[in-house]
Amino acid sequence: MVSLHGSAVVRAGRYVLALVMPACFVIWMVFFFFPFPSPEVDVVRESFQANINSSAGQQRTVDAPPPPARQERAETPSPPPPARQERISQARKPARKTEVDRCAGRYIYIHDLPPRFNSHLIRDCRTLSEWTDMCKHMANAGMGPQLTRTGGVLPAAGWYDTNQFALEVIFHNRMRNQYDCLTTDASRAAAFYVPYYAGLDVGRHLWGVQFNNTVRDALADDLVRWLRASPAWAAHGGKDHFLVAGRITWDFRREDQDGPGEWGSRLLVLPEARNMTMLVIESSPWHGNDVGVPYPTYFHPSRAAEVASWQKAVRRARRPWLLAFAGGARASSGNITNVRDVIMDQCARSRRCGLLRCDGAGRRNDCYAPGNVMRLFKKAAFCLQPQGDSYTRRSAFDAMLAGCVPVFFHPGSAYVQYRWHLPADQRAYSVFIPEDGLRNGTIRIEDVLRRFRAKEVAAMREQVVRTIPSIVYRDPRATAVTGGFRDAVDVAIDGVIERVRRIKRGLPPSDEEHEWDAYF
Repeated sequence: MVSLHGSAVVRAGRYVLALVMPACFVIWMVFFFFPFPSPEVDVVRESFQANINSSAGQQRTVDAPPPPARQERAETPSPPPPARQERISQARKPARKTEVDRCAGRYIYIHDLPPRFNSHLIRDCRTLSEWTDMCKHMANAGMGPQLTRTGGVLPAAGWYDTNQFALEVIFHNRMRNQYDCLTTDASRAAAFYVPYYAGLDVGRHLWGVQFNNTVRDALADDLVRWLRASPAWAAHGGKDHFLVAGRITWDFRREDQDGPGEWGSRLLVLPEARNMTMLVIESSPWHGNDVGVPYPTYFHPSRAAEVASWQKAVRRARRPWLLAFAGGARASSGNITNVRDVIMDQCARSRRCGLLRCDGAGRRNDCYAPGNVMRLFKKAAFCLQPQGDSYTRRSAFDAMLAGCVPVFFHPGSAYVQYRWHLPADQRAYSVFIPEDGLRNGTIRIEDVLRRFRAKEVAAMREQVVRTIPSIVYRDPRATAVTGGFRDAVDVAIDGVIERVRRIKRGLPPSDEEHEWDAYF
């Protein structure tokens, strides 16, 4: 029995051994070929990988520190999976949007003036001028009749017979229809717009013995009384208010308050008006409360594409004339007439000068026809711009609109006037010839202009063409205003807001210092 039992045990052991040995061999092979890494090796590998990434970042951006996220992963052990999932879940949550007020610091408050200060003046348009039908020029939001017959000189859309004194109507309609940062909350306003049509008002009373000073000043005096009573005026005494007038500053600066007087109102010499900013088509170099803005031209585009198309056309225009002049003689009134006489005489004697006389006979000699004026200026490289009835003239902006380089003879015609709208470097877009040289006969205009090389003329013309968007007034009726086109109103509003900001901080209205007396 014992031997039988022993033999049974031996036989069972053989079977067990046969099963155990292969299993042990397999386990041993697993440990041999797939060892478990130690914690120290894992840390070294992670640190090494972080160092490689940091070096690569330094090679892409010189002196740039490694990204903060990578540095944090290298120095901090990886968290367990639940925490990592929580962090990922938090990252996927949308960030809370911070609402940014794009109009902050740009809000404009428009005073709701009684209609006698604006709309009633347009209603009584027959009284606005003794010689001009201003009713037709008040049409189309102040742009006047649309131009349809120009002999192919002008495009079919965007061009109007605009009166040079219609700025305040155009500006008012542009602001209330298109300015996108209007407010009725006076506390948010960066500036306050006073839509008083001062130019149309005073224009009714500039001629005629029946208009004494009391009549000329009546509406202006009424305006300042109305403003003084408004809560918005009290905050800063009107220093944050601005007004737009479509005439030159001298029409509002009559100094004699008690005498008979002969010209203009005293709007700009009133104490209240001295606090306001006045935008006029010609400013005074000796007074700080008015700023020159461009005369309205004939072009009032609705879209940026219209501006770009016109710029392309004037760049390609053939210019057979070296120089051109459009204007008429003036009655004997001193030096201004003398200079004009010399210019017209030199132009008439030159084979390279195009001359359009305002006192000429015939339709093609009518210098008040927009098509005639633009036809001449598009054919000339230089357009002569002497003083008009005052220092400036609307023709300078008509010429630049045509891509013609303006030639000025007095610094008051542009350089001390339109600092917001024209390039600061006057030599980049214009030519200056002193009046004295014309009076004494030592300067021949054509000789001066022939000295410019073709490359220099092309550079000046390109600067003029690039300036076109900032000197035209967009169609105030356009409902959809596209981007990429800032017109003269946009530039003027930026200037007003900055000017008011400086005044509120106790700074001079402008950071530019000019010695005006040196120019005059």
